[in-house]
Order: sequence, then structure tokens, then C-alpha cells
Amino acid sequence: MNHAQLTALGRALRLLGEHGDTLTADTPDARLHEVKADLKRALDLLDETVTTAAPTTRCPEHPNGPVDEEAPDRCLLCETRRRTARRTELNDSYGGPRPTAPTTPSPSRYGVRDDRPEPQQRWLPEAWNGQVWQLCGTPRRDRREAELYLTAQRRGPRPAIAYRLVHEFTDYDVLRIWGEPVRRDIEPMGNL
Repeated sequence: MNHAQLTALGRALRLLGEHGDTLTADTPDARLHEVKADLKRALDLLDETVTTAAPTTRCPEHPNGPVDEEAPDRCLLCETRRRTARRTELNDSYGGPRPTAPTTPSPSRYGVRDDRPEPQQRWLPEAWNGQVWQLCGTPRRDRREAELYLTAQRRGPRPAIAYRLVHEFTDYDVLRIWGEPVRRDIEPMGNL
């Protein structure tokens, strides 16, 4: 329903409400014919605005679904779902009730921290982007290869302000830094 239809239908229904307030036992026939014409006009406007079929069921989920006359909401789909639930309750296919006492926890498939092996030794090449250190290449298993990668990055067409090589084993350890990591404000005019 668009705005024009909504406005016209509202006006016609308000007019009918006013007619209803003024009706008495001695209302003349001319006035009744006027009420009849207004009522017909409101019905025509309503026919224009209604675009879908009338609902066949009283179900909010399936208003135009198949009909089951025995169902309280006349919806065959919902009644089938309810019948299936009743049937499984009667056949006891749900199983027994859930235990209320605490049970022993099952072991996690990921294990606990002590069960996991130590991390493998890796060298992480990182670049300073003006705010933080960020990984700039794939972690390497060989330290010499990681240093050669960072040397190639420094000689590349768009080198970063600074690079560093981080050793990862059980902890992270910064091995070497190339350049000066100067903090840059990304806001123009210095956040004024």
C-alpha cells in the first residue's frame, strides 16, 4: 500500500466513523444513501490496496499454507509438526531424562597447555608502519633466509621506515632492528 492509497483509505474510514456517530432512528433515506455511497467508495479503495490473497489459515507463520480443518489454527504444516512431537513423546524416542548431577568433564580435543608440544623455532620479519610493528613476510624457519628477505625489502622500491627480526620459540625475542621506528601521527594537523 503506497502513501496515497493509505491516505485515501484512512479518510474514507474516518468519514464512515463520522456517519456512524450521527446515525439515529429517524435518519432520512437520503442520508442513508450517502452513507451507502461512502461505504461503497471505502470498499473499492480497500479492494485496490489489497494485493495478496486472503489468508487461508490463522497461522502467523504460514498464512496461505495448506489447511487442516482439525487443527486449532487450521495450519496443516504446524499441525504435522505438533503431531510428530506428540508421537515421539509417546514412543519415548527422546530417551531418558537428563542427569542433574554434575558429570566428569570430557577431555578437550585440543588438550591442555601442558600437553601441547613446544612451538617450533621461527624467525618473523616485521616492518614498522608508523604506528606498530607488523608482519611483512612469511615466518621463516632459517634465520639467514629471514635476514636476506629483510635486506631485499630494504632495497626494494618502497621500503618501510624500519624493519626488525623477531625470534619465536617459547617466547618472542627481538634479535635485530634496522632503522629507527619513529611514531607518526596519522591525523592531519596533529589532532587539533
